[in-house]
Amino acid sequence: MEKQSFKFGFNPFNELWNGRLAMLGFVIGLATELLTGQSVLGQLGLM
Repeated sequence: MEKQSFKFGFNPFNELWNGRLAMLGFVIGLATELLTGQSVLGQLGLM
């Protein structure tokens, strides 16, 4: 039988995807700043 892996919690698969999505969000935020000239917080109306 195959070993059951957990879908939730701290495991290598989840941590890998968390890191990838965080990097993607950072790059999208930086690109949006460069294109609009406003900070991310400024775009959200927080500054």
